[in-house]
Amino acid sequence: MAGHGGQGLRTAHADSSAGLGTDAEAQPNGRPAREATEDQVLAPGATRAMAGGRRTVAEEPDPWRTCFERDRDRILHSAAFRRLAGKTQVFVFPADHQRTRLSHALEVAQVATGIARACRLNVALTEAIALGHDCGHGPGGHMSEDALGIFLPGGFDHAVWGADVSVANLNLCEETLDGIRNHSWSRPAPATPEGEVVSWADRIAYLCHDWEDAVSAGIVTPTLLPDIVLGLCGETRSRQLRTFIEGTVRATLRSGRVGMDEELAEALAAFRRCNYEHIYLRPASVTQGESVVAMLRALVGHFTDQPNLIPGVRSGGGLAGGSDSAVFEAVAYVAGMTDRFAVGIAVSDLGWDRERLPRGVDYLTGR
Repeated sequence: MAGHGGQGLRTAHADSSAGLGTDAEAQPNGRPAREATEDQVLAPGATRAMAGGRRTVAEEPDPWRTCFERDRDRILHSAAFRRLAGKTQVFVFPADHQRTRLSHALEVAQVATGIARACRLNVALTEAIALGHDCGHGPGGHMSEDALGIFLPGGFDHAVWGADVSVANLNLCEETLDGIRNHSWSRPAPATPEGEVVSWADRIAYLCHDWEDAVSAGIVTPTLLPDIVLGLCGETRSRQLRTFIEGTVRATLRSGRVGMDEELAEALAAFRRCNYEHIYLRPASVTQGESVVAMLRALVGHFTDQPNLIPGVRSGGGLAGGSDSAVFEAVAYVAGMTDRFAVGIAVSDLGWDRERLPRGVDYLTGR
């Protein structure tokens, strides 16, 4: 079907009547017009889009999208972002309604853009950083950092790896890469207020939704939350998110710096300690983590010895087994795997004992 109508215009529906509300030719709202508007509507310290953006490889500006909108779109369509759907948030190979690393990224983007919009910051840059912030995660979530860190001189930090390796081929703007590289609280502060917003949004989102998933799985009950959290934020994810988001907006607008009131920040810290005690460091999680670490290290060793088995090795063919370049390529390959794919390779190529597999992973459909 080629649509409906004629005389130079086709519509998707035969009874289409929606329009722009004017008979005159519509004025486009392209990139230059919206860049000009930014100076009028954004806060003085907000990051402005500039033509093609500050990129490693210079690019011509897009006629319709700002440089940060292009970054957001590139991340959204990237393989690194799509693979987050198969990577652990908390539960390896989660049930249908539990979060994956992908749904986490989307929820961080929702929280972050809500804060950024209210504070008159650059929403497109905020969203790009939020969508890309976890693209460097390996299979098994944060367990992959312990597994892969022993193979690299500086260790494996998913934030740095994400910016410098996972999305490096996208030629993103410096501001976007900076926000991805430094979103973790253990890293230096991001250079933009939008990056700082994502740092807060990441913690707000994962604490609230990880707790909700754990309650749903029967691991915890809402009453286990600390009194300060229950008193300020309640038991439900929606109220918790609203409280932390509104508190961040109020503190940021009042102070002119991205942050949170002390009492609410203490509640967030208590929430985090509670999650670690009852979810992340519970005995079953620790056992699961040990299984994941052993499997990932075995995979890296396998591909380090036989780098010719790595598809599309970036350093070119002919890598010597066991060389530093082979180690890096093996880490890059394994870090990019989804949980299911990693387990499938461990079973099919390494003959991995199924009793040593992370529980909950369907290894029979590993590939």
